[in-house]
Amino acid sequence: MLKKTVLPTIFVILAYGFWLSDDFREISAGIAIFMFGMLSLEQGFRNFTGGMLERLIDRTTSSRWRSLTLGIVATSIMQSSSLVSVITISFLSAGLLTLIAGIGIIFGANLGTTTGAWLIAGFGLKVNIAAYAMPILVFGVLLLFQKAKNLNGLGYILLGLGFLFLGIHYMKEGFEAFKETLDLAEYAVRGYPGLLLFTLIGALATFVMQSSHATLVLIITALAAQQISYENALALAIGANIGTTITAMLGAISANAQGRRLAGAHLLFNLITALIAILFIHQLSAAVDQISLLSGIRDDDYTLKLAVFHTLFNLIGVLVMTPLMGPLVALLNRTIKEKKPEIDQPKYLTDSAIDFPETAVKAVLQESLHVYDNAQGILIHALGFRRPEVLSTLNLLELAEAQTKLTRLDIDAAYERSIKGLYSEIVAFISRADFSWQMEQSADLHHLREANQQVVEAIKDVKHLQKNMVRFINSGNRPMRQAYDQLRSQLAAIIRKLEEIRLTDTSDTAILSLDALKLMIKQTHEAFYLSLIEMIRNHRIMPEMGTSLMNDSNYSYSIAMNLVRAAQTLFVSGPRDLAQAVRTIALDDNELQAVSDQQQVKESGQ
Repeated sequence: MLKKTVLPTIFVILAYGFWLSDDFREISAGIAIFMFGMLSLEQGFRNFTGGMLERLIDRTTSSRWRSLTLGIVATSIMQSSSLVSVITISFLSAGLLTLIAGIGIIFGANLGTTTGAWLIAGFGLKVNIAAYAMPILVFGVLLLFQKAKNLNGLGYILLGLGFLFLGIHYMKEGFEAFKETLDLAEYAVRGYPGLLLFTLIGALATFVMQSSHATLVLIITALAAQQISYENALALAIGANIGTTITAMLGAISANAQGRRLAGAHLLFNLITALIAILFIHQLSAAVDQISLLSGIRDDDYTLKLAVFHTLFNLIGVLVMTPLMGPLVALLNRTIKEKKPEIDQPKYLTDSAIDFPETAVKAVLQESLHVYDNAQGILIHALGFRRPEVLSTLNLLELAEAQTKLTRLDIDAAYERSIKGLYSEIVAFISRADFSWQMEQSADLHHLREANQQVVEAIKDVKHLQKNMVRFINSGNRPMRQAYDQLRSQLAAIIRKLEEIRLTDTSDTAILSLDALKLMIKQTHEAFYLSLIEMIRNHRIMPEMGTSLMNDSNYSYSIAMNLVRAAQTLFVSGPRDLAQAVRTIALDDNELQAVSDQQQVKESGQ
């Protein structure tokens, strides 16, 4: 957002310009139409791809060169480095992308955005593109009213292209007419003072318009009309590169530390690239002349030579900065640090993530796993173990029996500190997501909300279980102590098994492993119930103690089943159709009981 003092000033300047000159009105209208076309084009690609770019980023960033290529290709196709930057920041903030991969995409996007200058200089100014704009706008509006999201997205894309063409036409015509009343080229400044001055002007223009494409169109059309000198146009292009970082900086305001680090990398890349271009401007100009000569570009075709320059200095920036990605990541990690509040805060739920359905779903998944990890720690502590013990291969029953005393955990305080805030933020985030047209993502969010509820229920149940468990383990009643040691060691073993499934099983085998675990929990619970009846019958424990133990056994069973049900959502990753398929084959409670009964009948027959 522009500051309150800046926006009124711009309005006043524009109003004065409109009053002063009809040609200024035409140029300004051309800029406005072009920028509206950019917005429509971005919206169109969001709707049309339906998360395709997000999935592409997720799958093609395994190396720095792949991420660099993705940034180049995606920006070249979409003609929007802003959209690519914002999606990359949202992915990084959601923990779905490494910082070095994100930096690679941003570097590639800077190179990919240079294709816009080629299209404008090579096509936009050579033909009467206004003639193409009208039919494109007609088809775009017709598709815009279609309910199918792909057709609707295509309508936005065509509408965007039409307005882009129309905007370029009006800017071109405006500068041609403007020359008759005022020749801006008379105000050209030569040498390094002009280079620095026009670099600043280019940066400010891009800062105001928040689009380097709009600035470049303005520069190229003004250059074609000979309203600015070629030398000053080069400086304006350098400034546009600096100013374009404002989009990434604004997108990082609501991001976490990783998102801010990526915005910092973007800023450093553009500043260093601009510094190289300014210091070696004469050498670059000579290189542009040589490349133009070899490419058959006329010596006086300054618009195409500007496109060559824009590509050349961005390419040099990529070649210089790519080998320095490792040190750059280390520098950003040192300077931009994550705050560690007393109450656990969301790591992945950012405003930049909610704008993209696929990213929003994955952000909620990552945050839900964060909740699960915190809940796991609370459960293990409440059961009287330490996490390294439970996640090792040690005999848990022997560990439980070796303990002389069990310390009570303040579960309410632990819940307030590590679970409640995260759970509330997840529910609030999901409620803000308006994916009425994205039914697949809405279904995913529904399952994730249920998984969080199941984890919270497990925490509530362990609070009830802990009351009698601590009392009887610390008492001298040996049979009750043994029973509770058995209950808590069984629960800890289930947590261990869940972690093994999470770390080792693939999506298509995780559900089968979890179903097997549910069956084991069911049979263990029934076996414990039978042993409890036997203990009461043999007068090893009093009936009222048996009732308490029976209730706590039910709490233990509920904890285990809630954790497994949550894991069926949280641990099944991969393609959406696979996740849906494995959910379908998962055993429900009735099927689980039937399988358990069949096994009992089979065992009794033997």
